[in-house]
Amino acid sequence: MNDRDKILGAIQKALLKSTEKKAPKPDFTAPIYTPPSTDDLAILFAENLRAIQGDFCFCEDEKDFLINLIGLIKQKKTKNVFVWEKVLQDILDLTDISYYKDDTNFKSADIGITTCEMLIARDGGVLVSSRQRAGRRLTIFPPIHVVVAFTSQLVYDVETALQKMRERYKPMPSMLSFINGPSRTADIEKTLVLGAHGPKELHVFLIEDQINDLSE
Repeated sequence: MNDRDKILGAIQKALLKSTEKKAPKPDFTAPIYTPPSTDDLAILFAENLRAIQGDFCFCEDEKDFLINLIGLIKQKKTKNVFVWEKVLQDILDLTDISYYKDDTNFKSADIGITTCEMLIARDGGVLVSSRQRAGRRLTIFPPIHVVVAFTSQLVYDVETALQKMRERYKPMPSMLSFINGPSRTADIEKTLVLGAHGPKELHVFLIEDQINDLSE
């Protein structure tokens, strides 16, 4: 018997004997990844949003947010700003920013400002739903989409976001949409084109949480 036959024989003999130690049952409910702290969530979200060509701005409070928003509107040289959610209208009314409160002249919209349900740190995504007062049109039609959120709306992953949605809404909204950066496609000659099926730009303003939650 050569060495190879000896090894194979030893293996076959070992396979005939069952091990005394039982393998532990896997816990399929355990998270695969360990979520970071809240501060790290904001950093992770910013990094991943920028990686998918979104723009991120951290604001210490609502005043800081308004200063940065005014700067963005001036940079884009437009007055065709649309804001349909009252919680945002109340904030913007503290300034001289002119905006449309309904869909009047909507075809000329340049900037749509909305809230969101949650921000997904792990992939830089923004979760919106049909239960928001802005509806679906304001998130996809204007070439520039501005999202306003508080740090309390940050979650680590999609699973956590969906669980929170189940807890918040009964029944669940008829539409959930995960926005991952500006609309883009490379269908034609593998050339990346932004704004093909929605906004060309996505700007997320994250406000340090005080009391408010813009998703309510």
